[in-house]
Amino acid sequence: MGAVLIVNPNASGVSAALVDRVRAELPGRLEVVATLHRGDATRIARDREHDADDLYVLSGDGTYNEVVNGVTSDVPLGFLPGGGTSVLPRALGLGRDPVAAARIVAAGRRRPLGLGRVNGRRFTFNAGIGFDAELVRRIDDRGRRDDGRRPGDLAFASEALGLLAATRARLPDVLAIEGVGRAAFALVANCSPYTYAGRLGLPVAPQASFDAGLDLVAPSDVRARDVPRLALAMLRGARSRPGLLVAHDCPRIVIRCDRPLPLQVDGEDLGDVMEAVFEAEPAAVTALVPR
Repeated sequence: MGAVLIVNPNASGVSAALVDRVRAELPGRLEVVATLHRGDATRIARDREHDADDLYVLSGDGTYNEVVNGVTSDVPLGFLPGGGTSVLPRALGLGRDPVAAARIVAAGRRRPLGLGRVNGRRFTFNAGIGFDAELVRRIDDRGRRDDGRRPGDLAFASEALGLLAATRARLPDVLAIEGVGRAAFALVANCSPYTYAGRLGLPVAPQASFDAGLDLVAPSDVRARDVPRLALAMLRGARSRPGLLVAHDCPRIVIRCDRPLPLQVDGEDLGDVMEAVFEAEPAAVTALVPR
């Protein structure tokens, strides 16, 4: 058998030289398979999961998402950071250095990893409806830089400020969360941190865990005066209070929108939806993590 290394050559941090360095750290017979188009990683993972000892993935978060949506077995998955943010491997304790991460997973242990699912699509670390999904869409609309990299944290901050300015920092309730209440937008976390800004992890839902259900953070009826306190909650971790709906370890979250709203998973735009059904999927895949 042997292992397969799935590489997204268009990921922000990936180069031919890096692939060679990563390959040198991984054990045994190894086949390198490059993705060419969106969705390729799902197909490759599905085709190779039953005849590979391990599947390694050198890419960004979008390709990790494709891989977990392709596998149906417990083949061990090694997530190596090759994107601009690479939230998943960092949340798993693998760090930002892909060569060091390859060395870690080569000597690592297997760990069952719980995932989230929304409208049938798996996600590894977060999903959202409304504000953060709109930011993902705006970043995608910017395209990639000349070096192939996706716009970074400053671009996200700029788009967030632009979106707040366009709405005059007024975000009315536009969705209903079954059994919880109404909100302006919703963030659903499968782990903590929710995401990263540079080296800084944003513990939006600090209790979220790969070993538990899903966590929900949903601000309601946001006005300009609420923005500083809301931003602080994103930095320090949200706690339930008036104007901020928080739920922990949820097996299922159902959200209905007043109008079509953007939905994102793991930083990937899934288009507009009127309803989103989130479900926790315990021990969905097997990950290689530090001993």
